[in-house]
Amino acid sequence: MKNNNLKSLDQFIDEEYGEKGTSKRDEFEKGFEAFKLGALLQQARLNKGMTQEQLAVKCGTNKGYISRIENNLKEVRISTLQKIVEQGLGGHLELSIRI
Repeated sequence: MKNNNLKSLDQFIDEEYGEKGTSKRDEFEKGFEAFKLGALLQQARLNKGMTQEQLAVKCGTNKGYISRIENNLKEVRISTLQKIVEQGLGGHLELSIRI
């Protein structure tokens, strides 16, 4: 049996937050990007089999700071993020700008 009430994520976001370019949608997307950064950092740390404490020691910060970034409670400078990724995780940070 087919369920006609199903929506794609894009359809749901359009309905809840409006079309791209509206202020409500822009605010939602900005918040989502901040959330995504913390989630990406946490996933990378877990993939390396590291605790927050171990990551903090390797990059010269503290566990609480790592926790706040992962939980979207603290904004992080790009230079600090680069240090966490490169020194702490042994990775490479890549950024992009879309216009």
